[in-house]
Amino acid sequence: MQKPKTDSGVTPKTAAPRSAAPKIAIVLFNLGGPDKPASVRPFLVNLFKDPAILRVPFFVRPLLARVIAYARTKAASENYAILGGKSPLLELTVEQARALEVALPDLDAKCFVAMRYWHPFSLPTAREVKAWDPDEIVLVPLYPQYSTTTTGSSLSAWREAAAQAGLMKPTTTLCCYHSDPGYLRATAAEVRRSYDKARAELDPAVPLRILFSAHGLPESIVKAGDPYQFQVERTVAGVVRALDMPDLDYTTCFQSRATPQKWISPSTEVEIERAAHDKTAILVVPIAFVSEHSETLVELDVEYRELAEKEGVPGYFRCPAQNSDPGFIEALAELVRASMGRGPGLCSFVGSRTCPKPHKDCPHARAGAGAPAAERVLGEVA
Repeated sequence: MQKPKTDSGVTPKTAAPRSAAPKIAIVLFNLGGPDKPASVRPFLVNLFKDPAILRVPFFVRPLLARVIAYARTKAASENYAILGGKSPLLELTVEQARALEVALPDLDAKCFVAMRYWHPFSLPTAREVKAWDPDEIVLVPLYPQYSTTTTGSSLSAWREAAAQAGLMKPTTTLCCYHSDPGYLRATAAEVRRSYDKARAELDPAVPLRILFSAHGLPESIVKAGDPYQFQVERTVAGVVRALDMPDLDYTTCFQSRATPQKWISPSTEVEIERAAHDKTAILVVPIAFVSEHSETLVELDVEYRELAEKEGVPGYFRCPAQNSDPGFIEALAELVRASMGRGPGLCSFVGSRTCPKPHKDCPHARAGAGAPAAERVLGEVA
């Protein structure tokens, strides 16, 4: 007989005698995605109604969100049709949750999943956490790099949901782990496997370039103080150091432009065209995604592959997202342990703020924490 699933999609653990160890609820945050074709438009409405995404006056946002969602439904539905009519993100996140529980045998821990724009939302998940009655809560975004549009938005939704659910427990919030050594090692190992496989399939005379592709942002959001681009660049630098491959040809680029505004650059499309001009094959690494979803399985695997073939790129390869890779899960487990050791409150992977002072939308800056000696902190993880 199959165990029933909770609203968050995680199969409950088999009942066991209560131990003396404190009960730890770990909440994993992710974007979410439609679970059937009929969910595509409401999912898009939820996305564009988010004030962190659509930065227009509040009285305009609901109507404008519906207009944008209506205009995008056909294209988005076609993309999800390639994936069987729905996003695989929830199932993959639940697998990560189960794997993380297994990786924490020393803790009485249970993982919960809260999605931002589709089920399970934060409120039912907060109610599940309350019903489980943990002693402590650890909030873990599945976004290694902090942005107000991803982690920031998810944490805001969680705070509102926890208050509505009456969930009042000591809570530790991990804001980012862009340069965490365990995360960098696990990512570099995945990249190296993909690089070696691509190199084996290519003619030795054909060069190979890595495109570290991250989701883009409007330039105005970054200029306003969002630390995302800075943190993506730190991740790329850390992965390249961990690869330790002299003369490695690589670049950082940004995909998924969604509005007419100027977005951070260079775009992944431009880098594909440059690779064609340089007659070099490319290995695309989704550096800001830790789970497969439409932007990797469709945008990278279908749309950008077609562009590369059209432009004459001599080889197109793609590194998989981490999903439940053991190295990545172990890195998450160590981040949970380290975060708990720092006690309730806000922390980064090194404990204190890692973003230089100009990044005023860093959550530590918003919380009123003083800017650290950024050079010292970053030097320690370099």
